Amino acid sequence: MTATRGHRITVEPGTEHVRVVHDGQLLAESRRPLVLRETGCPVRYYLPPEDVRTDLLAPSDTSTHCPFKGDASYWSRPGAADLVWAYPDPKPEVAAIKDHFCFYAAETVAG
Repeated sequence: MTATRGHRITVEPGTEHVRVVHDGQLLAESRRPLVLRETGCPVRYYLPPEDVRTDLLAPSDTSTHCPFKGDASYWSRPGAADLVWAYPDPKPEVAAIKDHFCFYAAETVAG
């Protein structure tokens, strides 16, 4: 966990079944997500690279900086720019998310 001036981030192993489908194509499915909770943001699921169809994603030129997590790289699909991101070198406080993929739209499936 990291907390700075009222901003807090936690990362923990999840048990949720997470699926990511875009335009009918399954992009990722995992039963071992990392659950990231951050002040002021929705819960995000970071999925291990082995559970993501990276062959269906194209690297983007986009990068962003988060003062709490570090620099993110992005990937796209046709018609869906910057659909997914990852932190190749995250800050030590959130090191667990290194190289895990996070999608803007992911669903959790019961069971």
